[in-house]
Amino acid sequence: MFAMAVSLFALPTANAQGTRATYAYIGAVPNPVGVGQEVLLHVGITQQLTNVAMGWDDLSVTITRPDGTTETLTGIKTDSTGGTGRVYVPTMVGNYTLQTHFPEQVTTNDKRAGGTPVGAVMQASDSEKLTLIVREEQVNVYPGHPLPTEYWTRPINAQFREWYTISGSWLRASSSIGALAPGNEEAPDTPHILWTKPLTTGGLVGGEPYGLIGSGGTSVGMETGDAYEGKYSNRLIIMGKLYYNTGAYDRPRLIHCVDLRTGEELWAKTFLDNRTISMGQLYYWQSYNYQGTFAYLWVTVGSDWYAFDPFTGEWMSTIRNVPSGTTITGERGEIYRYTVSLTGGYMQLWNLSALVSMQGSIGSSFCLREYNASSGQYRRQNSDGTFGSWTSPSASRVERSWAFNITIPNGLAGSVRAVALGDKVVGSSYNNSDVNIWAFSLKSGQEGTLLFNNNWKAPTAWAAGNQSLSWKDTSLESNVAVIWSKEECRNYGFSLETGKYLWVTEPQHYLDIYDQMSKIYYDKLYSAGVSGIVYCYDLTTGKTLWTYEANDPYTEILWANDWHTDIYFPCGGKLYFFHNMHSDNQPLPRGAPAFCLNATTGEVIWRVDGLFRDTHWGSEAIIGDNVIAMYNTYDQQVYAIGRGPSATTVTAGPEVSVHGSSVLVKGMVTDISPGTKQTALTLRFPSGVPAVADECVGEWMKYVYAQFARPADVVGVEVVVAVLDPNSNCYEVGRTRSDADGFFSCAFTPEVPGKYTIIASFAGSGAYYGSHAETAINVEEAPAATPAPTPTPASVADMYFLPVSIGMIVAIVIVLALLLLLMLRKR
Repeated sequence: MFAMAVSLFALPTANAQGTRATYAYIGAVPNPVGVGQEVLLHVGITQQLTNVAMGWDDLSVTITRPDGTTETLTGIKTDSTGGTGRVYVPTMVGNYTLQTHFPEQVTTNDKRAGGTPVGAVMQASDSEKLTLIVREEQVNVYPGHPLPTEYWTRPINAQFREWYTISGSWLRASSSIGALAPGNEEAPDTPHILWTKPLTTGGLVGGEPYGLIGSGGTSVGMETGDAYEGKYSNRLIIMGKLYYNTGAYDRPRLIHCVDLRTGEELWAKTFLDNRTISMGQLYYWQSYNYQGTFAYLWVTVGSDWYAFDPFTGEWMSTIRNVPSGTTITGERGEIYRYTVSLTGGYMQLWNLSALVSMQGSIGSSFCLREYNASSGQYRRQNSDGTFGSWTSPSASRVERSWAFNITIPNGLAGSVRAVALGDKVVGSSYNNSDVNIWAFSLKSGQEGTLLFNNNWKAPTAWAAGNQSLSWKDTSLESNVAVIWSKEECRNYGFSLETGKYLWVTEPQHYLDIYDQMSKIYYDKLYSAGVSGIVYCYDLTTGKTLWTYEANDPYTEILWANDWHTDIYFPCGGKLYFFHNMHSDNQPLPRGAPAFCLNATTGEVIWRVDGLFRDTHWGSEAIIGDNVIAMYNTYDQQVYAIGRGPSATTVTAGPEVSVHGSSVLVKGMVTDISPGTKQTALTLRFPSGVPAVADECVGEWMKYVYAQFARPADVVGVEVVVAVLDPNSNCYEVGRTRSDADGFFSCAFTPEVPGKYTIIASFAGSGAYYGSHAETAINVEEAPAATPAPTPTPASVADMYFLPVSIGMIVAIVIVLALLLLLMLRKR
């Protein structure tokens, strides 16, 4: 709805005849506009109304197109400003003529103009004609903002609307394994660790304690909270902040607030008398005066609900006597409580946000107040912390909080399985002979109308085998529900449009009788459990599309060849799996897998064995802002898994060289995620933690964060070396790959003399955002070659006398030598 914010000035009084002239108007934005583009028409009269719920009725707009034909927009109702908006899309080039028509109407108690008595006639009027110019050329619209290609943090600028796909929160504090996680379309493509934070004392105890002497040195780990004593309970993520509990049930619990992307602890507090968080809320408030989202942490104690500020952890408000029922949220994050009585034939829906409805804003009035949901009374908190007296508002406050109380068909069996506000309620009953599925409508004007009530006769084998049946998943988006038969190890599919049976899957591995879960996502059904086998089924036919086995190569699991695994938060076209058990023995089994599969093909995107092991009795891993947050029972630390920042350095030598000689470029590419700044890592990696190729990340993280042996086959990341030459030409001169120490080098020969800027770039990967660095060299002209000396021309004397003289001297020497030889012989 398009509302123009107009100040309500003092209005003129009506004339004595009880009639008023009106002044219609028409506006269009943008004008001119491109053909096929949206135009926002502003339609109304200049007279405002006295209440935000009021409006003028049945306005119309006549549009004459460039070809002379006309069309009329009818049934337009204004808001209280006297005007409203309507979108129109022109389909041809040329000039359009637009005119608003206001029909005569009489003021009533529900439609009053200031200073005009009830019963006054508001006269009909037509606006001036407006020319809308439509061209072939498209007018500019805001270009939007691309998703980030560099490491990013909160808060996100509100102008970056496109980022909603990567900025999801997780508002379910209790166990919610398998829940869908929208807003995480760039969920982790590798098991790269951003940071770790100790939750409590954890890991191997050491030595040979507790009677294990002589057992080959085998030792045990610290207690992990499984079973029944869960650690890391009631965690959630709100707008990039992770909230989780520490402490057991019998001692004070701290609620920690940690920046999800940096690991920085922002605050830690105990709520009330040692209470845990029950849920989070992001509530989008929309009114005539104010619009915006409010965030809350809710702590529930019986029927009393306490709201806390997620930013500071401070108490904000209390709601007393919240009605019993099942909690659901609306499309704007509003909290509802519904109750369905199948025997009484009614459904009630209570709306918290309607109870707390104030001066156009839930923020200013909701803070520092205490409400009573049953009476509608409220009281303020004084500046000294004391409370004032209870105020009794009109009874309409309580009535307004009950969104509806509708009659539903009698005789429906079983229980409610899913509620979609504004759509329908689905329920069922089932046993070894029948499956009954029903639904009634919640659509406006059809509330409580029975949509179907279908009964399906189960196979005779169910009764013969006394099947253990369980309702596994309900997808109102896909309109399919799934029932699991434990003894058959099969999933049965049913339509939520008709309630009819659809299909049955092939039997799964028998170990799934002990624990199994089914999840509908991407119009497919996924099933996994104790067998350690992931099954993907076609949601239309129930046929098997693919399977994946979480194999155990070292027989750590004593009853299977594969690791028991569960399906976590499907998102971004991917499925995530971790291992946890109800109550594992000590020592814990080694090599527990964590892996990510392509939801369509079943292809392994990443898998790492022995790095992460989840918890069964605490709270399982969750995701928000594309970062997985989990409690690792191998070392009892909180881990954040996601794409991290990198750093590139570069030098080149010699800095001054001669044209024609080569230049050596070298540098480092390192992981600079928050976890790498921990003392333990800076001591082990004084030159920084090397960045490695995606296929090596799992084993590398085990080495870096869990102190496994350094892997032998690690390779680094690709580095591109480019130059900006003296002629301002930019081009690539080499590609290389860093090694396991993060080091890279590359040689090239400059083409021309002059100053060069050298850029080394790492484009980024699934594990790291990219980075680059620059340096510079100067290439001088080579010195000119030294010319050979010019020989002096020989004289005539040198040419003739000198050779003859030398020959005569040689001849004389020979003769003297012969005479000396003869004299010696005569003696």
